[in-house]
Amino acid sequence: MELTIAAGLASSALLLSNLASILLASSRLKRRHVIAAPDGPQPVSIIVPSRGVEPFTQETLERAFSLDWRGYELIFCVAHAEDPVVRLIDAAIARHPKVPARLLIGDDRVSANPKLNNCVKGWQAARHDWVILADSNVLMPKDYVQHLMAAWRADTGLVCSTPIGSRPDGFWAEVECAFLNTLQARWQYAGEALGLGFAQGKSMLWNKPMLDANGGIQALATEIAEDAAATKLVNSLGLRVNLVASPFEQPLGQRSFAEIWSRQTRWARLRRVTFPLFFAPEILTGAAVPLLLALFAAASAGVSLPTTALCVLAIAYLPECLLALAKGWYLSPRSVTAMIVRDVMLPAIWARAWFGGAVEWRGNAMTIRTKAMTELEELA
Repeated sequence: MELTIAAGLASSALLLSNLASILLASSRLKRRHVIAAPDGPQPVSIIVPSRGVEPFTQETLERAFSLDWRGYELIFCVAHAEDPVVRLIDAAIARHPKVPARLLIGDDRVSANPKLNNCVKGWQAARHDWVILADSNVLMPKDYVQHLMAAWRADTGLVCSTPIGSRPDGFWAEVECAFLNTLQARWQYAGEALGLGFAQGKSMLWNKPMLDANGGIQALATEIAEDAAATKLVNSLGLRVNLVASPFEQPLGQRSFAEIWSRQTRWARLRRVTFPLFFAPEILTGAAVPLLLALFAAASAGVSLPTTALCVLAIAYLPECLLALAKGWYLSPRSVTAMIVRDVMLPAIWARAWFGGAVEWRGNAMTIRTKAMTELEELA
């Protein structure tokens, strides 16, 4: 009887924490709205590390050249001159002569992180005090800079935006939307609401003099993930990581199970290595654990298992759907099925994060390990 009660209480507690995170995130998020450009805006440098051509590359390039912000420059960074994206960037620069833009080619090996290495030359070339590091697959709205600037406060060290998945083509892309939007973005905004803001590398607004005074962009090489290093650096300065109120889209197109598994296990391993105490409870997110506990309690108490399962799933997924609907995020008749598949995958992804360190990122082999492990190897 004691185990039955304990399992029922634990399941209820997890479902309530899930609901609380949705309410907290909802309090920080706003539906997409347009912010007018200010008079006499401060100039901004936007650094875009690029590699390869993706289905939406042409559109994301055009968006970068169409921002409603006077006095911004674009600095595209590519590691190798033979990369096919070079041709597209050169053509975009030629089509928009009124927007100051440059393409820099080269690979500065300051870390094991290929994206950070690609950004170094852009950081050094940036002309302005405000610098945005923007992934090439971010679909920038016209008021992209306004949203980032609006989130800056007196105690801010960094402003970021988590990616919101959009335009999925096929079921597995919908599963990726379920990961990105109502799970990962939701928990990131809930964390910010609790004073535990952490960086997301998709869009990062920096005050260049502040970062240069604290080691420059090379300071982000202290961790394998630049956003983890950014979080720790900003926190060490007594400053906060803030998130934009309306996060930016990342169009997905087609995705396969293998791509989602590879990406999610890589991110999970990065979180496990850089923030192990925060990563450990991730096994409790999603509906899998509360559902198993509820079914155990129901079986012990002689309650209908199908009815119990339906109640748990409704309590878990209805608030997620309402969050997506309220914020204008992607939602379809298959979204709940995608959320269930996501939550079935979560325990396996969590377990995989504790074993092995070799992952692949856009063709680059990366070994993810703690700083202590690296130091021990160097001493050996």
